[in-house]
Amino acid sequence: VIGHPKYQESKRIAIFLSMPDEIQTEEIIKDIFKQGKECFIPRYKPHSNHMDMLKLSSAEDISSLTLTSWNILQPSDDDSVREEALAGGGLDLIFMPGLGFDKKGNRLGRGKGYYDTYLERCIKHPSGKPYTIALAFREQICESVPAAENDVQVDEILYEDC
Repeated sequence: VIGHPKYQESKRIAIFLSMPDEIQTEEIIKDIFKQGKECFIPRYKPHSNHMDMLKLSSAEDISSLTLTSWNILQPSDDDSVREEALAGGGLDLIFMPGLGFDKKGNRLGRGKGYYDTYLERCIKHPSGKPYTIALAFREQICESVPAAENDVQVDEILYEDC
């Protein structure tokens, strides 16, 4: 990931805080700060498909986040101090989680459509749609995954041995 050309050229990067069954992102987040890039993480709104990408000030900032009912760390609902990526300069790159992927770029998420809805908002932003990279285990690559009309394909899937 760290040697990837898109990562190297990106300044504003959104990345998920990994759950135990996902690719672990902690070292990538540390590198984002080490490289002087800006790091944004998701804040999901429960009972909706709305998600924002809020800015972290440092890798250590993660310890100040609250745990959701889904066991995900994220900025609290009343945190209005952090920059939302689309309120500023948009994003260059989004690292995305998922449950399954196919080689056509289809992604099976957890069913709420958070990333698809967020990418639609990105497309309307003056900076345009960021490059998207899904981080996966080899076992998550399938022949095909179901895709709906409003699903946004990922630009690239990174997994071991790819």
